[in-house]
Amino acid sequence: MVANGAAEKGPPGTGRTGDDAPGGARPAAGRATSRDVARVAGVSQATVSLVLGDKWPGRVSERTAQAVRAAARDLGYRPNLAARSLRLGRTRTVLLVVPALTTEFFARVYTGAARVAADHGFGVVLYPSPEGVGPARDPFDSARASLDGVIASSMAADALAAVRGGGLPLVMLDSDPDDAAAAATVNLDIADGARQAAEHLLTLGHRRVAHLAAAVDSWTFRVRARALAQAVSEVPGAALRTEPAGLSVEEGRRAAERVLAGPGPGPTALVCDDDILAAGACKAARRLGLRVPDDVSVTGFDDLALATAVEPELTTVRLPAEAVGAAGMRALMAVLDGEAPQDTTLPVELVTRGSSAPPPPGQPARRP
Repeated sequence: MVANGAAEKGPPGTGRTGDDAPGGARPAAGRATSRDVARVAGVSQATVSLVLGDKWPGRVSERTAQAVRAAARDLGYRPNLAARSLRLGRTRTVLLVVPALTTEFFARVYTGAARVAADHGFGVVLYPSPEGVGPARDPFDSARASLDGVIASSMAADALAAVRGGGLPLVMLDSDPDDAAAAATVNLDIADGARQAAEHLLTLGHRRVAHLAAAVDSWTFRVRARALAQAVSEVPGAALRTEPAGLSVEEGRRAAERVLAGPGPGPTALVCDDDILAAGACKAARRLGLRVPDDVSVTGFDDLALATAVEPELTTVRLPAEAVGAAGMRALMAVLDGEAPQDTTLPVELVTRGSSAPPPPGQPARRP
């Protein structure tokens, strides 16, 4: 095959093509260069650039790519990123904006994004909103010149103005796919996750359901609320109550106490917008003398480590946070390379554990 007109065949007289395994020769002295890699692999420098820049699929054979990588490894070759950055006008730095660092979900998003960034020779700067879910201070006035692009994850509506106005390529994670400011979006199938949680409880026989809804104006929480309400409305005799709650264990406890100890028949199931709220709900049930799941079932969202630290362990919707971060970074790399990335939606799954069970006979969900 030919890459940009550069044949894979080795230099005249070598008797070797790019499909032959390279020898182990090293440069005479000094740091290995791409020319050294090309000589040892028996290919052109253009082919070396394609392979090490991960642009070889469809243009260079698999065997040739393996030969180039083997030659680079044997020679200890490292690309001159500083020179490449100057040539491309890039800093090779990406900003990852998250609402907060109060759960491991966003740490996992960062891990996935940083892994892909490293594969492309990029670094990642993590920028949490100082107020958690509130507006992030504008990070661009001082940093715009030192960034190539931005990834923003799960941001509240009032925190997005600075991100949208930064003038840099933007990829949105767990955010409105119709946001015109985003070059690409990577989303979880949040609606399906909410439906899975609702259908699990409704199938168990629950008809009085309460939603501990995160008191944050963001796309992801609006989608959860709509999908949950739709699922409950489709079952005759089922009713849904929504109770807003701040994103903390304490706020989750207070919200759960309001719905469990209020007047009239209480809910037999609590659907929580994340595992932290669910932990607060379990705490509220214990304080009211209720047993989870014998008297009231509780479900969460995220599948944090917390989900298996509580007792009983939490039924929750597992969100693949690392995969979200990795997909977001791949999308941004495509944008920076002038390609048209596809919007992505990743599947989620309900993990059933001990915090959910059929409702008690007669569904008495409040302490006598």
